[in-house]
Amino acid sequence: MNTFTSGIAKNEKEVLFHPELLQKFDINGPRYTSYPSADRFHNQFLEVDYLGALERVALIGEPLSLYFHLPFCPNICYYCGCNKIITKDHGRSAKYIKYLAKEMQMVFKAMGATKKLPITQLHWGGGTPTFLSHEEMIELMAHTREHFDLLPGVEYSIEIDPRRVVEADIALLAELGFNRISLGVQDFNLAVQEAVHRVQTIEETNAVMEWSRKYGFQSRSVDLIYGLPKQTPETFKETVEALLGMAPDRLSVYNYAHLPHIFKPQRRIAEADLPAAADKLDILANTIERLGQADYVFIGMDHFAKPNDELAIAQKEGKLHRNFQGYSTQAECDLLAFGISSIGKVDDCYSQNVRTLDEYYAQIDAGHLPTLRGMRLDKDDLLRRELIGQLMCQFALDTDQFAQWHDIDFKTYFKLELEELKGLEQAGLLEWVGNTILVPTKGRLLARRVAMTFDRHLRHSQSRGTYSKVL
Repeated sequence: MNTFTSGIAKNEKEVLFHPELLQKFDINGPRYTSYPSADRFHNQFLEVDYLGALERVALIGEPLSLYFHLPFCPNICYYCGCNKIITKDHGRSAKYIKYLAKEMQMVFKAMGATKKLPITQLHWGGGTPTFLSHEEMIELMAHTREHFDLLPGVEYSIEIDPRRVVEADIALLAELGFNRISLGVQDFNLAVQEAVHRVQTIEETNAVMEWSRKYGFQSRSVDLIYGLPKQTPETFKETVEALLGMAPDRLSVYNYAHLPHIFKPQRRIAEADLPAAADKLDILANTIERLGQADYVFIGMDHFAKPNDELAIAQKEGKLHRNFQGYSTQAECDLLAFGISSIGKVDDCYSQNVRTLDEYYAQIDAGHLPTLRGMRLDKDDLLRRELIGQLMCQFALDTDQFAQWHDIDFKTYFKLELEELKGLEQAGLLEWVGNTILVPTKGRLLARRVAMTFDRHLRHSQSRGTYSKVL
């Protein structure tokens, strides 16, 4: 596989950041944590289809990945688009853990397993996973280990709200095996925090970072969001500077997608308070410049990592992958997902669970897996998924090699796409190096736009209104 380095040098802002390109191509589009994207799933995909996929994967016997959606939050953040349940009642989470155990048992049985299934990656997402009490965390991990063999070197990751943990929580997570944490920060400016109903101090965040080091966590990732109400380029610089003082291994700098017609909590955000487009570009430019000065590597889209981080190394070696949790070092493996609204990838299928607790409990009580929708990928879907993955992770595609792997004539198969690429090539979003498509540094913030050219489903779509902006 051809690979190309993608680090940002200390003064590479002029190369990576091109405002004229960003303004021209900042359109709505998928994030490609999956291809086809989740909005293509349909309810003609039934429980029986998911059961068939589980049976096929069981025959292969390769290590799997696990995801648990833990939806409970004690309070609402107005910007959030996650599937969540706002409550302070731990009776609800205690019941949920017991149903997660039932779902695991059902999947284990459907796969015809006679011994524990090997696992190479585990992730708790939410919601706020640390909403769970210590007893609930211990119970969930015990149920997990009943059915799954967490292999040595397994990547255990968890999303953390620094406002909702104390040192004892981090100590317990380490004891349970977690070795990676992802911290939500968004912005440290008080006016911004009050506007989105999430007040979180620098001291709270730094304490969690230090506790994670004390208890041996291998990696710390931090999420920021630009484009939130009351933000300015000056105040966001202060947030970035405060975070760099904590030396996270990875940073994600997400664009806030204001979609109040889809996410009701966002209706509490006054659109007049959102920063102007020019200010958003300045925030992004300043952040890229500062992270470059601090020697962070641009991984792709909105992700940055230290040069010695596993993500940066994997990208350099051509081993970077992308899944529902974003960029990953794990080889492409099947993902079993548990809990409401969770999405799994099993064999050639995607499957998503029902969205509400009532539906989830009812389905499991009736002896059914809580499948809501999904899809089975055809040969063309699988081919394009691999192609888009290479563009998003490596910023390059050797078309001759790809054609050989898939026994196609690339120029004939993608005749329409190659014609469309000419416009992007003229704009500078891609280059041809022999028969390799290369997304140059100046186009890498817009790699999604290049990938969209190869999205057959998007081509036939009538609307892109459900997607966030590319930037």
